[in-house]
Amino acid sequence: MTSNLSEPKLFRLVDANLNRLKEGIRVIEDINRYIYDDQNITSKLKSLRHLAKIDNYLKILPHRDIQNDVLKKSIETELKRESVESLLLANYKRAQEASRVLEEAFKLIDAKKSEDFKTIRYTLYALEQENLTGNGKP
Repeated sequence: MTSNLSEPKLFRLVDANLNRLKEGIRVIEDINRYIYDDQNITSKLKSLRHLAKIDNYLKILPHRDIQNDVLKKSIETELKRESVESLLLANYKRAQEASRVLEEAFKLIDAKKSEDFKTIRYTLYALEQENLTGNGKP
């Protein structure tokens, strides 16, 4: 991350969405690893998680503000899932949305890293289709 990022709220935005992205990918990865035994999709997801790494992460960490997050409480639809597929879908959407936010935020910080988040987003779109249309499941 370059040093031209000085706005604490932007640090907070990056931190929240980086966590959301990696957490969403991890849920999808673990479902494919432990429930579907799909090495191909699991490996692709693991690679995406590693691509989502940023330099100088410790620089943004002090700007995390969980106590003042105005939407930290779960809403009704977040409290229940109907099936493994609904878990996958929710987490694909969570990760795709977070990668889009990071792609846009990093246009202010580091254009190369912005492209990495764009790559992650489009790869997630393709994996979602493969995973949820039966091509990725046994």
